Amino acid sequence: MPLLDALLSPGDRAGFVGVPDRSVSSHELLGWATGLAGRIAGAPIVAVHAAPGLPAIAAVTGALLAGVPVVPVPPDAGVLEREHILRDSGAALVLSDDPAAAGTSGLPVVPVSGPVRSGSLPPEPEGTAAALVLYTSGTTGPPKGVVLSRSALAAGLDALAAAWRWTADDVLVHGLPIYHVHGLVLGVLGPLRLGSALRHTIRPTPRGYAETPGSLYFGVPTVWSRVAADPDAARALSPARLLVSGSAPLPVPVFDALAALTGQAPVERYGMTETLITISTPAVGERRPGHVGLALPGVGTRLVDDAGVPLPYDGTSIGHLQVNGPTLLDGYVRGDTVEPPALVDGWFPTGDVATVGPDGWHRIVGRASTDLIKTGGYRVGAGEVEDVLLLHPAVREAAVVGTPHPDLGEQVTAFVVADPVDPQELIAFVAGRLAAHKRPRVVRLVDALPRNGMGKVQKKLLTTE
Repeated sequence: MPLLDALLSPGDRAGFVGVPDRSVSSHELLGWATGLAGRIAGAPIVAVHAAPGLPAIAAVTGALLAGVPVVPVPPDAGVLEREHILRDSGAALVLSDDPAAAGTSGLPVVPVSGPVRSGSLPPEPEGTAAALVLYTSGTTGPPKGVVLSRSALAAGLDALAAAWRWTADDVLVHGLPIYHVHGLVLGVLGPLRLGSALRHTIRPTPRGYAETPGSLYFGVPTVWSRVAADPDAARALSPARLLVSGSAPLPVPVFDALAALTGQAPVERYGMTETLITISTPAVGERRPGHVGLALPGVGTRLVDDAGVPLPYDGTSIGHLQVNGPTLLDGYVRGDTVEPPALVDGWFPTGDVATVGPDGWHRIVGRASTDLIKTGGYRVGAGEVEDVLLLHPAVREAAVVGTPHPDLGEQVTAFVVADPVDPQELIAFVAGRLAAHKRPRVVRLVDALPRNGMGKVQKKLLTTE
């Protein structure tokens, strides 16, 4: 089956992909993308200026039809980030309507819009061929180029289609960036493979979502928190079939608020750039707050301790999460080569810590480097403490980290955005609901938490000064 199977299927679908001021049919998008494919065929890799809108969607589609790997470049990338991505990926040109999209790289910029040039459809590339090079957020150094094959993308989307009962009858609505797995792979390539219409709102605002009818809505926790804070917007989503949250843990109070306002609990899922989506709550059955669900078809998961010894699925043991399956990356860009990932006996170490219950339900504790706190011989998951803090009526946001302590090794420290409240009151609030060793020893009130473009809290930017 071709990667973009639905786009290549017979029949024309009116309004197949749309933005607030324009939509194109499936034949129009195919013709646009095929014309672009003819202009870039043979290039080793192309960059796409991934500003949200139809031109970027057509550019990615055209490159994939041509069998040319795509590296999406965030439209708000700084000068150094853009230069790094373009240089490191080896991109031969940039697809964009913005003549300045190549920055100072000197690469040619190929316009995307304008008269559509007719062209013949290239043959479908092999499944093992590289499709995307997605750059990670670079929290531990310069962003790394993750190489994903066409077969990995197809396997990931098909597994989600099964779990979510995602079909051509659906209408997907979202306003997420189209240079990450969530917004690009799921949010653009998903419709092109599975046939659901796509409505991109350009920005993921509560009003934009409420005013755009659909059956599936994608958002990150920041988006859903804002939707839940706008009851009218939330109620407007009641007819939807699925509200999907990902890219970061969804706070339990937001989960509960969405369920109350829309009449259905959101669906959470887990994945990362290197693995695509590997775990999800199914469309049918229980939707459990604070959990991301079950391993998707074809995906294996396991927990190991610090020594690599497998841990039981007992719902309490916190271990390092490892995954395997057909959605794993090919490797990382290293000059002219692709460096294979460092697997452990065939398992990819995600860097996240989790618990898994006897029924296979996964709860992500967080990143091992920032969310697993080792204090006085105990292992504390930051997410559990954050969830309790968010239950306090004065607390709007919370981030919990481990900070050095001369006796305990690490102490539980909370950074909180809240209405006026005594930090000692918050400490007592948690102590009354969790084990004593899980209570924050320090609560610092801050005006805002540092976040990246996807709404994830950047805990390494938090300080105790």
